[in-house]
Amino acid sequence: MKKIIFPFLFLTVLKAGSQPVQEKISAYISKEQHALLKEYANFISIPNVLGDSAGIYQNALFIKSLLDNNGVKTKLLTLDKPGAAPVVFGEVFTPGATRTIAFYAHYDGQPVNPEQWAEGLEPFKPTLVTDRLDRGGKFISFPTDNEPINPDWRLYGRGSSDDKAGVYAIIKAYEAIIKNNLTPGINIKFFFEGEEEAGSINLGDMMEKYKDDLKADCWIICDGPRHQSGRKQIAFGVRGDVNVDLIVYGGKRPLHSGNYGNWAPNPAMRLAQLLSSMKDKNGMVTIKGFYDDVIPLSASEKEAIKKVPAIEGILKDELAIAAPDGGGRSFLQLINLPTLNINGMQSMNVGTMASNIIPSTATAVLDLRLVLGNDVDRQISKLINHIKSQGYYVTDKAPTDEERKKYGWIALVNKRGSGYNAQRTPMDLPIAKNIIAAVQTTTKDPVVLLPGVGGSLPLFLFEKKLGAKPITMNLVNYDNNQHAENENIKLGYLWQGIETVAATMLIK
Repeated sequence: MKKIIFPFLFLTVLKAGSQPVQEKISAYISKEQHALLKEYANFISIPNVLGDSAGIYQNALFIKSLLDNNGVKTKLLTLDKPGAAPVVFGEVFTPGATRTIAFYAHYDGQPVNPEQWAEGLEPFKPTLVTDRLDRGGKFISFPTDNEPINPDWRLYGRGSSDDKAGVYAIIKAYEAIIKNNLTPGINIKFFFEGEEEAGSINLGDMMEKYKDDLKADCWIICDGPRHQSGRKQIAFGVRGDVNVDLIVYGGKRPLHSGNYGNWAPNPAMRLAQLLSSMKDKNGMVTIKGFYDDVIPLSASEKEAIKKVPAIEGILKDELAIAAPDGGGRSFLQLINLPTLNINGMQSMNVGTMASNIIPSTATAVLDLRLVLGNDVDRQISKLINHIKSQGYYVTDKAPTDEERKKYGWIALVNKRGSGYNAQRTPMDLPIAKNIIAAVQTTTKDPVVLLPGVGGSLPLFLFEKKLGAKPITMNLVNYDNNQHAENENIKLGYLWQGIETVAATMLIK
């Protein structure tokens, strides 16, 4: 317990000494916010979905120009692989500094379906709104230089929170420091990846190729939302992640439901039954051994969780959920367990396109989140064994006619990408204490400290490839709709994110 609260014993001294510096940073952001908003909107307007190689490269060049404009020594890190996105890398050496901190964020975003976005919104047309649209927010024009900017306004657009906000906050934090003639207390490295939303498929190779460039005492990961209470948050771990395609087969072609119903197997029904066998009524996974290899939280990590404000009431009210999953377990208990989610299901048509047929296949995409102790391949093996226990023949490719005639129940299971395992950094590391104290100087409320968050990043690679300990600094609003339609960022959180990162760059 003492190890976790130790940094706060010094907060009064730290605040007294650093407050004038923080005031300078805040004043700079306030003075420049019109220019920052315009520049950030330009950044959001560049399409950043992996697969659009031209858009990805344009994003990389835009980020490089932001660093170049601030005198940062930069270069693009590349791999000789088709389609591999470049990493934007930069470094700043501070005379007399004894420690190096590398700052990571990713500039790629999730795929978009423009038809799912609210009327008046386009994914790559940044739009300013007075509040969340579902709370009655109104579309407004970008303000002139003489008009005030309300920190509660929302900027809508893909990547506005996840994770161009992290990229922009890091760069502008450094800019705010040098424009105020201040000197960072550390050597700084900038690392901006373009493949995180695809599972960081080339990050390990990138780390191996550029290992000497990437040496650092600590990595700060700027990604993910702040605590639902609005308090600033630092997380010391993330869940791992892997996606799985699951296809259940019926006849070789769609069939008339009247002529063949009751006789021809219906893969949509079979898929629904199979999926329902994987969880109980409380949403807990019933697959054998699914939770067996979880490494429990330490005593100090459990103590930290006790100090985190409860948010179940906020979420139940805002999301209109009467009975959450988990069988009475707390939100924080549940995000420290592995999950099995259904990302989507498909089997022919619904709505106006619905027709009276029996589908030939039914597909689901599963999302398995992993915690410390789980292994990607081992967790998938548990899933496959469960499917077999339900009577299915499991294959990794479309079944042949011979297989269809031999086996009555057939399921295809394929891992999407390589996936990655969870990671957790000890909360009592000396440099962690420094980072906690620095962030605390930027806010009156106690900083929320979490052993881990529910989201996923490939942070295990930082330990495996670089021998480094990553710490995640969450910057954006929790209700940002990341990964979904109508993604947005609350402007005040962007400004505060810059302040937060700047405070970290100023630690000695």
